[in-house]
Amino acid sequence: MKDIINRNLESGLSLPIMEHFYTIQGEGRYTGTAAYFIRIGGCDVECHWCDVKESWNPAIHPVSSVDKIAEIAASKCKTIVLTGGEPLMWNLEPLTIRLKNLGCRIHIETSGAYPLSGHIDWICLSPKKTALPLKSVYAKANELKVIIYNDHDFIFAEEQASNVNQNTILYLQPEWSKRNKVTTKIIDYVMKEPKWHISLQTHKYLNIP
Repeated sequence: MKDIINRNLESGLSLPIMEHFYTIQGEGRYTGTAAYFIRIGGCDVECHWCDVKESWNPAIHPVSSVDKIAEIAASKCKTIVLTGGEPLMWNLEPLTIRLKNLGCRIHIETSGAYPLSGHIDWICLSPKKTALPLKSVYAKANELKVIIYNDHDFIFAEEQASNVNQNTILYLQPEWSKRNKVTTKIIDYVMKEPKWHISLQTHKYLNIP
């Protein structure tokens, strides 16, 4: 039985699903729009300020058939967000094919530390200093979202912006626990450097998932 589960995980026919839910996108370009989130377990990027550290260990999350998850998601909304954890640790081809066949548009939130897989319509790249994105992900990112935790993160943001394509939308987002300290700095920075936009975790202000 374990061999079958492991084969299905390797092929992407099953994935460790931490949670999945219908909500409002709280960040980035599609803030305020309805979306169905599929949170896939597993991450070895391990950013110290991660607000979903319980997603890191894939072994503690139930292994689910991607066909079943896709059908549930598509029945609620046609905009699907794949998140984690780090969803690109897994082969997303079977899941995204199934979602596409069900008429869905697929977004992904990723650190970019792993190669792209599957059929993705919108890539939100949120790079982490602990494991920088691959060149192939930089090239295809639709939006770059850099989390601002301290002053050095503005330097990091500019370094990351130099690697993405010219059409990538650039966002600076305050790290939630530091929002009272860094949001004013982000406002000042964007006013000086208007190529950047501000992203806020509006779902936390709205008290929704």
